[in-house]
Amino acid sequence: MEPKFFPLLHIGGTPLLAAKGHFATQNSHINYFIDVTAQKYSLKGAEAVAHRLCEKVKGRFPVDSILCMDGTSVIGACLAKELTKAGGRSLSEGSNIYIVKGELNSRGELLFRDNARFMLEGKHVLILTCSLTTGTTALRGRESVEYYGGRVVGVASIYAAIHNLEGMPVVSLFDTNTIPDYVSYSPSECPMCKRGEPIDAVVNTFGFSKIK
Repeated sequence: MEPKFFPLLHIGGTPLLAAKGHFATQNSHINYFIDVTAQKYSLKGAEAVAHRLCEKVKGRFPVDSILCMDGTSVIGACLAKELTKAGGRSLSEGSNIYIVKGELNSRGELLFRDNARFMLEGKHVLILTCSLTTGTTALRGRESVEYYGGRVVGVASIYAAIHNLEGMPVVSLFDTNTIPDYVSYSPSECPMCKRGEPIDAVVNTFGFSKIK
């Protein structure tokens, strides 16, 4: 059965959609799928997200590079523009921010080519994701940034179930206060599976594939 979506909130006139059910991700089972397609792939949606994230980031730490994960490159470019605006009291005002995206190898490690390493080496790096639940994706990003000589100053996400990830501050547009019954389980401990509830869809950064 196809997930039934409902508007969770509006960001700059663009609805953020969510569906409740039993969903399987690469790292966990969750009871809500949050669809950020309009926020990732439309200019107005990305600008609205970036504007609100900028308010949470600009006075907390300087940003030299934004590592865009989960397909957030459009949002990342808009966020860089917001952070570098003059007169915005941003710690990155007037600077040049790099928008970076790595390559995943067969072992799930995030790699950067030699010509791109300068965007990480010695830089203050902000990791940008769509959703932060277990934190596995962001931790993979930090491992790669540190390998190439950069320093992760924080994580920014549209949704976050945690506020600090192994010492990294997390900023988000909404969290578990918006969805108080949001839960994430390891696949082996999922109570929905133990109750025999079928998985509605397999979800990842590209969207969902319903189980027929």
